Amino acid sequence: PPELRVLNNCSPSQLEGLCSFLQLSVCPEPLLVCFCGWLLALTPSLSYTSAAILAEQLFLRRVLSLTQPPSRHLMAALASFCSKYSQPFCCVLVAAVLQEPGKGAEQTKLVCELVEECLEPHCVQLVLRQVLEMTLSEKLLPVVQAVVARKEVLPLELLDLLVLTLCRQAPAFAASLDYAKLVTAMLSVYQSQVS
Repeated sequence: PPELRVLNNCSPSQLEGLCSFLQLSVCPEPLLVCFCGWLLALTPSLSYTSAAILAEQLFLRRVLSLTQPPSRHLMAALASFCSKYSQPFCCVLVAAVLQEPGKGAEQTKLVCELVEECLEPHCVQLVLRQVLEMTLSEKLLPVVQAVVARKEVLPLELLDLLVLTLCRQAPAFAASLDYAKLVTAMLSVYQSQVS
């Protein structure tokens, strides 16, 4: 709808106010899919700041409150939004999910699914950088595994940081099956670069 062009003319505070007025954070999921479809067609594209605000308003509360796998509508909306605005999405939503200590398996599975199926290669690298800035935990190992499973060519400094992090934190995962799987996958995928 032509009315959506107003999103390009809003200041950040106006956009937050508009999202609040429209109750986008709690709108029904089928409408969320439709709204994200409209965002894809919006010209010119949203600025980084506007896309980040929308990522937070549309998805953050929904994702952090997941206690079971996301609905197909929510996954469709996430995939649609990620296809055009993956960098602000990662910086806002993925970072929040990874840093939330109390969040459980559903959020981690969702991030893994997004890494495996939706995110562009540069955003997969962004997710990996976000993970490596934190202390590795059992919760984060599947996310790194999903990145490695993509078999993307990683920049040398990022690959070095990943190897170094896995080596330094190995003692903490002495009994971890997920850690063992991750190291095996690393040696398989990046065999020529890892000595």
